[in-house]
Amino acid sequence: MKNSLTALPMLVGLAFSLAGCAAGGTTAPEGSPHLSATQCSDLAALKNNGGATPERNRSELAALRAAGYDPLRFDPYYPNNLEAAQRQVDRWYQQECPQAQPR
Repeated sequence: MKNSLTALPMLVGLAFSLAGCAAGGTTAPEGSPHLSATQCSDLAALKNNGGATPERNRSELAALRAAGYDPLRFDPYYPNNLEAAQRQVDRWYQQECPQAQPR
């Protein structure tokens, strides 16, 4: 009985965490930028053939995950879901990274 009382708060916290993830808890709040300044510069370098680095690849993957792509989950709709996430990241890049785009 004593162990169940100590485990209860952990289970409740886990349930809330999972519910937040299922509800899309990783998305940015309305009106806030989806891409960081680092992601903007990394995406610009990748688009301009600046060379892939581990940091730029991680930055791109973080942006794709924010757009809803999860490479660790089995996806019967691959590559369609990856391409949809890439299009979303491209839209965010066009809207939020004008300083990183070539003129």
